[in-house]
Amino acid sequence: MITTSPQHVSVLLEESINALVTDTAGTYIDATFGRGGHTRALLEKLGNDAQVIALDQDPQAIEAAKTLQDDPRFDIIHTPFSNLQQVLEQRQLTGKVTGILFDLGVSSPQLDDAERGFSFMRDGPLDMRMDTTRGETAAEWLNRAEKDEISWVLKEYGEERFARKIASAIVMDREKEPFVRTKQLADMIARVSPVKEKHKHPATRTFQAIRIHVNKELEQIEQALEASLSALKQDGLLVVISFHSLEDRLVKRFIRKHSEGKQVPAGLPVTDAEINKDKSLEKVGKAIKPGKHEVSLNPRARSSVLRIARRVYHD
Repeated sequence: MITTSPQHVSVLLEESINALVTDTAGTYIDATFGRGGHTRALLEKLGNDAQVIALDQDPQAIEAAKTLQDDPRFDIIHTPFSNLQQVLEQRQLTGKVTGILFDLGVSSPQLDDAERGFSFMRDGPLDMRMDTTRGETAAEWLNRAEKDEISWVLKEYGEERFARKIASAIVMDREKEPFVRTKQLADMIARVSPVKEKHKHPATRTFQAIRIHVNKELEQIEQALEASLSALKQDGLLVVISFHSLEDRLVKRFIRKHSEGKQVPAGLPVTDAEINKDKSLEKVGKAIKPGKHEVSLNPRARSSVLRIARRVYHD
């Protein structure tokens, strides 16, 4: 059942949908349905012959999608977006997709629902799984992992400068009482953090790091981006919204890697056509960030970045 948390506000909605839609009769994939804000806006712009396939691993997202079940243009699959390649093969969509959208990270309803365990601001079970039907919870991992592993995760995925200190405290405290609640972990981090940043809770980076690790988010992004290359038809659009530097770095590097031609030493007699034949993407415009008005209405939008690339094939 869907909780009564505040309605999710889709970030960079107009910019992403306007970039995505090039054919009102096309086939589109919303790889991160969430609560369906982008999909609903997409369907409003499309004609009767269009097709929109959504993916999501969150059972609550699948429940939310039932409000669209009467639209014959729409279908949703309960699967992580890292399984995009399998979806393409099952639906025979390889090279046939007009546009694909990724809205990365955690959604507002997930953050606002204390029972999901994503937020250090609300006490709840220390879960953090995007798909609550499978996998190890944050509590299970924290209560078994070695100190060095915890420290690495906090430093690598949270860019937490006090990673070792926090990891040591976790290992020490769990001997007395296992970690089972979000407030329990957040209070411990606040207690041991030597520096308090203005306007940022000491647990912010640690909670981000644990969430990324538990859900294997960066690995999923890498797999899904690679699959997008085989999904898109000629001139198909890849549209990605990221919310923190680790995600955005992956996206930026992916687009750059596939939009640069073959690297050859300067001065060699090589034509532009030969250099560019390995290019599979073209970057479209500059990165787009939300305006002041959107940030004032939705403060969670402030860190978002939208990047766009076009699929290119060469004879």
